[in-house]
Amino acid sequence: MTRLLVLGGTTEASRLAKTLADQGFDAVFSYAGRTDAPVAQPLPTRIGGFGGVAGLVDYLTREGVTHVIDATHPFAAQMSANAVAACAQTGVALCAFERAPWAAQPGDRWTHVPDLAGAVAALPQTPARVFLAIGKQHLDAFSAAPQHHYLLRLVDPPEAPLPLPDATAVIARGPFDAQGDTDLLRSETITHVVAKNAGGAGAEAKLVAARSLGLPVILIDRPAVPARAIRATLEGVMGWLADHGATPRGV
Repeated sequence: MTRLLVLGGTTEASRLAKTLADQGFDAVFSYAGRTDAPVAQPLPTRIGGFGGVAGLVDYLTREGVTHVIDATHPFAAQMSANAVAACAQTGVALCAFERAPWAAQPGDRWTHVPDLAGAVAALPQTPARVFLAIGKQHLDAFSAAPQHHYLLRLVDPPEAPLPLPDATAVIARGPFDAQGDTDLLRSETITHVVAKNAGGAGAEAKLVAARSLGLPVILIDRPAVPARAIRATLEGVMGWLADHGATPRGV
């Protein structure tokens, strides 16, 4: 019997969930629980962490999971590393559904940095107006550069005061379009963009907007994750499942 666990949180994960549901797979969709109202899925859904590698091992064993698809955000490195370790311990097949990183185009003014500290260091010393497009988890890193005004785009309204002395939050859920992001950057007189190299089409609009406005972008490189099978397309993931013996109910 095939039983799938999809570690979700991305647009690609939602596309995969629909395909699995349409084809009749026995699958569970898992959210980390970092947003108040996650997108509804056509699969049974669980929300919350597993409790590290040991907790994930227990879940995979208890639920009889045979295949795991890691379709988390490319920067969810801890969850991805836990999945590699837990699947190795249990013998469960694992594949990452990972979109390709963004690549610079003519006209881009990108500075690549390895981490958040590098992004802070790459900002100018003089006050700037920064579109800080990194989510809500690590905003406090930029408190080391309090001279800047920060424009944030968050999925949920902040529940506590922002850890930055001069910041404005826009509440919105992607995907976003280039014209809208161009208008946003222009109206807020943004001078710099800071973003994670997440890849994909849903969040690329800010880079297209920065290119059209000639703005510098500080791009944080993806964190390292232990080796695992990776597919960049939905078709590739479904092919990997077929190659590893996954079948829908009744087949």
